[in-house]
Amino acid sequence: MAVAILTGCNKNANRLNIEVYETSAKGNKLTKINQFKKADSLVTIKLNPAQEFQKITGFGGAFTESSAYLLNKLSKPNRDTILEAYFAKNGANYSLTRTHMNSCDFSLSNYSYTPIEDDKNLEYFSINEDKADLIPMIKDALTISEDGFKIFGSPWTAAPWMKDNNHWVGGKLLPKYYDTWALFFSKYIDAYKAEGIDIWGFTVENEPHGNGNNWESMHFTPKEMTDFVQFHLGPKLEADGHGDKIILGYDQNREGLKEWVDEMFRDEASSKYFHGTAIHWYESTYDYFPEALQYAHNKAPDKYLIETEGCIDAQVPVWKDDAWYWKKEATDWGYDWAPEDQKHLHPKYAPVNRYARDIIGCLNNWVDGWVDWNMVLDRQGGPNWFENWCIAPVIVDPDKDEVYFTPLFHTMAHFSKYIRPEAKVIGLENSDDKLMATAAVNPDGTIAVVLFNEFETPKTINLSLNDKNVEFSIDAKAIQTIVIPKD
Repeated sequence: MAVAILTGCNKNANRLNIEVYETSAKGNKLTKINQFKKADSLVTIKLNPAQEFQKITGFGGAFTESSAYLLNKLSKPNRDTILEAYFAKNGANYSLTRTHMNSCDFSLSNYSYTPIEDDKNLEYFSINEDKADLIPMIKDALTISEDGFKIFGSPWTAAPWMKDNNHWVGGKLLPKYYDTWALFFSKYIDAYKAEGIDIWGFTVENEPHGNGNNWESMHFTPKEMTDFVQFHLGPKLEADGHGDKIILGYDQNREGLKEWVDEMFRDEASSKYFHGTAIHWYESTYDYFPEALQYAHNKAPDKYLIETEGCIDAQVPVWKDDAWYWKKEATDWGYDWAPEDQKHLHPKYAPVNRYARDIIGCLNNWVDGWVDWNMVLDRQGGPNWFENWCIAPVIVDPDKDEVYFTPLFHTMAHFSKYIRPEAKVIGLENSDDKLMATAAVNPDGTIAVVLFNEFETPKTINLSLNDKNVEFSIDAKAIQTIVIPKD
């Protein structure tokens, strides 16, 4: 087979200068590729920078108590290695992150910043529970990050005493505590600011539909959440000098988007306080629901649309076996219980495929940010007080002080490292509907193109931009980021 070698020195004036980085089932891990074997299948991709879509907010993951606790159990060299891999400029360079307010399932136990019953003015509000693990992790990440990153908080539930069922799981916020709960957000901003951490914004409630009454949750209907934001949370943040903080509504799966955005953006008065919509991916292992994403964008075209949580769930991690992450062996939370008419949405599916397919699908349908779930978990897929085991891009064995960067880490880095905040997604023409492709022009003028070849057949790519083009190839079962320098 013919071999083409790309070099940094381009003697042909019509040849497009590129750098190619690949992660593949054959073992590449964000590896720079200079040699390419010509494949029988030819794909033409034509970039159109004049066609601009959404502005990128960022890519990243979530700070959880579980991840922070595990980092503190590792040796300092391993702890530093993980944080630098996520946040350093020469690492994944995460730019958008999430954390939980009060406890979540990926906490060591149930806890609240407001433990004293009927403390309406939150005189006893305290984030002391976060100071041993969570806050040190965030502060160390901020120290490592040269570019900085945005962080938003998400509550799973208010303290039980504020709810109609007086329980951590399920139930609704009592109307008499709506103002108290709005105050909670304001106090959280101030408390974290005192620790040197600026909170960019919030989602109003993680999974307002609930989660099957399993772990911390609190239920809202679309109208209840919209009324809470319009009449309580938004005005309270404004009154306390926090009117610049971002409020994202919904924060659950994409199938429910229509009824939520219709209510959130029902009129100017409600839209004023919602800066955007948060979504999760758990409705399906493979369908990214483009119609729902398009609807949400069209309903509020000037607002954020951010994927705030996704992970390989209901799955104990596989340790130091990269090949597994490329195989259709992983299950998900809906695989066992989904009704017959929804079984097709939850097949076993390769973890790498799920990440790459969803992120590219989101970028091609107006999503401007994509946030992974836990950054670090152990070999069981925890710690998780409810034993809701999941996979993270980095798995550790704290007893042996060992670290495993799964292929999911490199998959995330293909986006976070090369598509930077304020980048603009641009148009492209792709001749092969089986090869996923997206592209964005960065603030510095560089263009990043991400390709995903899920299938067993390598492909030759003819990539063109304006009057220049270049030919290279993508291997079977591979992700590539192609960086085009500024002219």
